This record gives sequence, C-alpha cells and structure tokens, in this order.
Amino acid sequence: MLSVQACYRFKNSVYLPDFYLLFQSFFMNIFVAKLNYDTSAEQVRASFEAFGEVTSAKVIMDRETGRSKGFGFVEMESEEAGNAAIANLNGTELDGNRIVVKKAIPRDQYNSGKPDRGGNSFSRDRY
Repeated sequence: MLSVQACYRFKNSVYLPDFYLLFQSFFMNIFVAKLNYDTSAEQVRASFEAFGEVTSAKVIMDRETGRSKGFGFVEMESEEAGNAAIANLNGTELDGNRIVVKKAIPRDQYNSGKPDRGGNSFSRDRY
C-alpha cells in the first residue's frame, strides 16, 4: 500500500507516482475476440501459457443470459511473452473459430479522438 506521502493530489484526484506506473507496465493486457461462445477461460489460458506465464484469463459473460459475449482478456506477466502470443495466436483457430488477438487498449483511451457514436448525425441547433 502506498503512503499518502508517496501520492500527490490535484483537484480532488489522487495521482500515483511514476514507480507505480512502471510496475504496472511489466504486465501486458491482451484482447481476444471472435471466441466460440462455448470457449472457457481455462481453454484461453492454456493456449496462451505456451508463450509465457499468464497472470489472468477471463471470458466476458453476458449478465442477462450468462452466455459468453465472444471476447475476453488475458494478462501476461511480461511484454515479450505477450507480443510473442499476439504474433503467434492472431488468426489461429481456437475451439472451431479463428480468433483475433491484439494488445488491449485501456478503456479511457479507447474512444479518444473518435466522434461520438450515439445520437443522430446532425446538429440539434440547426432548427
């Protein structure tokens, strides 16, 4: 746990020091898409473990139906192992489907610079 002195405040937000961000960068989060709806997290983990140590593997499930949404995330311990897994597993077949494997984009950066996808395409101020 970081002490209060190790963090600093800016406008009611707590920012973590650089050494914490460096520690986080040793892990690599990988996005896996086009999974078969019957593919389990254990199957995904097993296919990635051939390239290095897997910290976590999860398949995203729908809250309403309890069925897989067809994508998931794998966290690998080193960036080298993650890049090797991406290079070797992207486009391969897992459980009957050709999967897409790429480096995960953090949620806060995912939609930056792109236009808003909701609503209509014209300005409300036109009329």
